[in-house]
Amino acid sequence: MEMSSERFEELVGEALDEVPVELLSLMNNVVFLVEDSPPGGGDDLLGVYEGTALTDRGWDYSGTLPDRITIFRLPTLKVCNTETDVVDEVAITVVHEIAHHFGIDDNRLHELGWA
Repeated sequence: MEMSSERFEELVGEALDEVPVELLSLMNNVVFLVEDSPPGGGDDLLGVYEGTALTDRGWDYSGTLPDRITIFRLPTLKVCNTETDVVDEVAITVVHEIAHHFGIDDNRLHELGWA
């Protein structure tokens, strides 16, 4: 599947627009990014959360750079056949990485069907 960076970024934005405002309002000190590929070229990694989950932040959490949620374009396109597949995969990846921000681990996400 091929798709321009601009179109892929639009789809990530649309996926974020679908996240309930109540949930987004609970997020703290996090930015969303889109990159072509993960560092080191891991072509099976669709997204990553880097930071300190809300559940792990203590009294000493302050003055830190924002957490990062990065969605990777090329690995996502590699596992998709159509634009509809990309829309679905991006939505799943966005929710998956947001869940990590809230302290939900991969095992629980698999149980919930968001893997």
